[in-house]
Amino acid sequence: MSHWKQPSKLAMLVVLLLLLCHAVDKVHCSTHHNNSQDFHSLLEFHKGITSDPNEALSNWNPSIHFCHWHGVNCSFTRPYRVTELNLTGQNLAGQISSSLGNLTFLHTLDLSYNSFSGPLPLLNKLRNLDVLFLGSNHLGDVIPDWLTNSSNLVDLDLSENNLTGHIPSNIGFLTKLEGIALYNNNLTGVIPPTLGNISTLEVVDFSANQLSGSIPNKVWQISNITMLNLGQNNLSGGIPDTLSNFSSLTALGLNNNKLGSALPSNIGDVFRHLNELYLDNNIFVGTIPTSLGNPSSLEALDLSNNHFSGKIPSSFGRLSKLQILNLELNMLEARDSEGWQFFDALANCSSLNILSVSQNL
Repeated sequence: MSHWKQPSKLAMLVVLLLLLCHAVDKVHCSTHHNNSQDFHSLLEFHKGITSDPNEALSNWNPSIHFCHWHGVNCSFTRPYRVTELNLTGQNLAGQISSSLGNLTFLHTLDLSYNSFSGPLPLLNKLRNLDVLFLGSNHLGDVIPDWLTNSSNLVDLDLSENNLTGHIPSNIGFLTKLEGIALYNNNLTGVIPPTLGNISTLEVVDFSANQLSGSIPNKVWQISNITMLNLGQNNLSGGIPDTLSNFSSLTALGLNNNKLGSALPSNIGDVFRHLNELYLDNNIFVGTIPTSLGNPSSLEALDLSNNHFSGKIPSSFGRLSKLQILNLELNMLEARDSEGWQFFDALANCSSLNILSVSQNL
């Protein structure tokens, strides 16, 4: 007769747990780090942190699976592969380790609003990266050429750093890009014409740099763009007369440059969905086009400190949502009743709360 012994309930429970852990690999039944490459890449990044006043990385230790570390998200379809690292606004300091370039499944890297210094990390292996936010740090050096090989990038923010050198000439290789922010750096050189090859672009902000030269004609042909801010640079030239594809534009900032010539007569028809237009502190000449009274959503219009002459268009009276109108420091005139018609017309602008026409003729 067999003396087979019935297993205890405890032993059966252990077996069931082991089977469950084996079958459902997305459940972290232990703290074993299933992908050593991602684990060690994150540890190397951690070593580069010299200050963590908020203790944002306090749970970054081997006793906890790295997919549960603060700021880390992993894939559901590819277990234990890091797809997102988001540590924005944690007051972290140190250098960003290039070990992050080994997180080959990374889609989003957001280290913005910290105090990182040093050069941009080498991330040329991140073929899946679509969001790169490193803005509002103290990063220096130049924008590396490898960045333009990140062909899946959709949003790029390197603003408010200490970047120098030129914007890479092959920036146009980023054909999926929708938003690019490089403002408040020390970038020099010209705006690359290849920027106009990115038909998906919606937001471009290169303001507060030291860019020079003219605005490439191809930039004026990006049909999906909603916001273009090139203010506070050393740009020259003007706005071309051949504008036709900017109907999506809601905000245009070209202030504080050296832009000149006359404005296109149809500027208000082409930019018919504008909310904000800043052309102040340039050397624009000629009369103010009457078509600027056509964008029905216009809320802010600043043409101050230029060389505009002639009469102020009474068509501004059609701008029912206008809140700010600054025309000071030009050569505009109102010598007769016809010249003052604009003033009567502005009575229709019920939202207007700032009006300046001082220091004109």
